[in-house]
Amino acid sequence: MNNAQLNELKQRYVANGCASPATQFAERGENAEIWDADGNRLIDFAGGIGVLNIGHRHPRVVEAVKAQLDKLMHTCAVVMPYAPYVQLAEKLATLTPVNGDAAKVMLVNSGAEALENAVKIARAATGRSGVICFDGGYHGRTFMTLAMTGKVVPYKNDFGPMPGEVFRAPFPVPYHGITEEQALRGLKMLFKTDIPAHRTAAIVIEPVLGEGGFYVAPPSFLKALRAICDEHGIMLIIDEVQSGFGRTGKLFACEHSGVKPDLLTTAKSLADGMPISAVVGRADVMDSSGPNSLGGTYSGNPLSCAAALAVIEVMEEENILARSHALGETLAKRFNAWQQAYECVDNVRHLGAMAAFELVTDKGSRTPDADLAAALCKKAREKGLILLSCGMYGNTIRFLMPVTIEDEVLEEGLGIIEASLKELVGSPATA
Repeated sequence: MNNAQLNELKQRYVANGCASPATQFAERGENAEIWDADGNRLIDFAGGIGVLNIGHRHPRVVEAVKAQLDKLMHTCAVVMPYAPYVQLAEKLATLTPVNGDAAKVMLVNSGAEALENAVKIARAATGRSGVICFDGGYHGRTFMTLAMTGKVVPYKNDFGPMPGEVFRAPFPVPYHGITEEQALRGLKMLFKTDIPAHRTAAIVIEPVLGEGGFYVAPPSFLKALRAICDEHGIMLIIDEVQSGFGRTGKLFACEHSGVKPDLLTTAKSLADGMPISAVVGRADVMDSSGPNSLGGTYSGNPLSCAAALAVIEVMEEENILARSHALGETLAKRFNAWQQAYECVDNVRHLGAMAAFELVTDKGSRTPDADLAAALCKKAREKGLILLSCGMYGNTIRFLMPVTIEDEVLEEGLGIIEASLKELVGSPATA
């Protein structure tokens, strides 16, 4: 079927709330490139929203899934376990920084499920109910994670009351007027105005905001959160669903600060496109709930576990962390040039290959220009580049291309952005 035929089916049968506005349908992918149902080629700077750090259909992952497919597809891990589940748990417990001498793991299917279970575990471990999150944080689309998510449109707008006992503190973004000192003051004020520390089960934070705009939490801020949690017996949950598995030049972004959480959630690039997520945490905390209290029918599916084990091998053998760091430096150099050339490009930033810049009406006012961001993404798509915006104001352009992208494909994609900017705002001399 071609794009037109598939679009007709989409319009007739796919719910509007989950239907993509895109009119091209992916037929085939290879590393950082996609071909649609009409045979058109696109460069992928979205990576499935951070899922494809080692690219579409990495040969090692495809091979591992095919081999597992020949042996076992499903039993339900709580009915009859299988080797890939416990082998992946061992790897994650060894590789993940947690606040303790020993770690344990539970596997589920998505980032939202991982966050839901992390909150359940924190409540069981502490006997408390309160959860504190941050402005701009994104933690999922289930009801508990919607309550935790710090952005209304489009995620929460139509869905009525959210679960209670979820509170929000400022996230430090000095560019938008929130200093680290102000953010910490706001958090401490929560203990006086909304939820006392002795009733707080967990503080949940993304070390780099994902949907909230790719703002990096300062290491000193994460260290302050760790100290507050230690003082009050609160679980520190670090959400590495988008920032984890090599995107920032470390396996997990929190490693840049040296801060170790009590619980860490990971998903997305963990299995290079296969659905799986994990909660990794202190062994005593992970064991705090009763028998059969955690899990799910498809949790830790054998095919997804096999894919994740292959991803971990690729990360080590292909030196993905170093490639991520180098990619980030390349992007930063180009972004800085754009910031110098264009009045509309500002606040360039990156942590490894988790990179972004903002589009503004002018640098003096820093007024977000969401319309220009949408126009740039649209123009880039017309020229064969998949590009995403994000942020509280919808004006951040984020970059999540595979870390394994070939140099010539990267350069081609960046060239499309430059050409699109020129068409939209004029040449650098006049922009």
